[in-house]
Amino acid sequence: MAVTLASRKSRAAHPIHIVAKSDLENAGLNSRVISWARSNGFSGQEGSTLLVPGEDGAVGAALFGAPESGNGFSPLAIGKLARVLPEGDWYVDGTLEQPELAALGLVLGGYAFTRYGKPATRKLSIYVPGIDTAAVSAKAEAIFLARDLINTPAGDMGPEDLEKAARALARRHKATVTVTKGDALLKRNFPMIHAVGRAAAQAPRLVDMAWGPRTAPKVTLVGKGVCFDTGGLDIKPSSSMLLMKKDMGGAANVLGLASMIMSAGLKIRLRVLIPAVENAISANAFRPGDILKSRKGLTVEIGNTDAEGRLVLADAMALADEEAPEILIDMATLTGAARTALGPDIAPFYTGQSQLADDIQVAGDSLADPVWRMPLWNGYDRKLDSRVADINNVTSDGFAGSITAALFLRRFVSRARAWAHFDIYGWNPSEKPHCPVGGEAQGIRALFDVLEKRFGT
Repeated sequence: MAVTLASRKSRAAHPIHIVAKSDLENAGLNSRVISWARSNGFSGQEGSTLLVPGEDGAVGAALFGAPESGNGFSPLAIGKLARVLPEGDWYVDGTLEQPELAALGLVLGGYAFTRYGKPATRKLSIYVPGIDTAAVSAKAEAIFLARDLINTPAGDMGPEDLEKAARALARRHKATVTVTKGDALLKRNFPMIHAVGRAAAQAPRLVDMAWGPRTAPKVTLVGKGVCFDTGGLDIKPSSSMLLMKKDMGGAANVLGLASMIMSAGLKIRLRVLIPAVENAISANAFRPGDILKSRKGLTVEIGNTDAEGRLVLADAMALADEEAPEILIDMATLTGAARTALGPDIAPFYTGQSQLADDIQVAGDSLADPVWRMPLWNGYDRKLDSRVADINNVTSDGFAGSITAALFLRRFVSRARAWAHFDIYGWNPSEKPHCPVGGEAQGIRALFDVLEKRFGT
């Protein structure tokens, strides 16, 4: 199914009536529609839908129960209509508190991952008054990019394929891409990216994308691109590998955010860094107890090879930090502890900059892109101490796993004016009105809003 946003209402378009709960009489509906609604038990309950026949017996209109403000019901929930409405032209007839979010929800609700099956043939065109159609469509396209990348199985989304996806996005926006691959990683001082990825059939690599004027404020995005994670020699049980195709969700999300930024033409110098690897098992896999030297010069004792994401991120973040960007953002499907704390829907983030944290939280709340600031608790920093190296990649007690992972990454950032770390899930485990089960973009709409307000277009 594909949903497109129309720039104007066509003559053949059918109305979508927005109805507040228990307020049929004040929704501007005629008596026939009201009677039909009552006979079918429709009262405007939030998120409810009802198709209404026209005088010819065919579907002539649709009713949607408006979300009630302040109860946690997402304004994106109107996306349910994308799977309910018959093919054709439609328009929203009624007041929407957040019309652009509703329009986005409608488009997102029409998403389907069709790479390996029959393509969706059902088409909907929907006119939503009072929105910037192009801007909403660009955001939806960026989210679809992230979803598609995550949903693609590792057999078709290895480090090489992830590089190709970055190059394709770069071509669309006239960005530049350089790639450091294989043993060249050692020559150019990315030893931890090399160590994590050297056991895989496809060579590890660092993808480096740049866009925008060199003189503009620097914003750098770093995304974890672990295309599949066996756990390495600390191998995961089979049940824990089932979703490991999504372990490159951080990379997928920063590419989605980059797509939003470039489509909008933000006044920044954008850099996107993706360490693309597979954490595989072979005779040359890195081992528990190994001590790796990082790009920053810190030595890292390997307490667990399944904590590999922070290793590849650390080398990439050290590179990003060297040019002291205005904002450095990293995104990663990093810890199960984050999911235990906040569940799959809320993206936890860490930053030491209060204003940046406030801006992200406000944006997330207003845009139905749920995020939550977590503490960079200094008291836990010593849990990462090593007796033989500068730092261990894990703690020994298992407590506060998401926090200590963030503290590990903080060791590799010293020059960036502001830094934020997102420990996302990147997956929707149950169907929502605006998203089927599968890969999901998290936090990138909130981050785009923050960047747009700070730097403009």
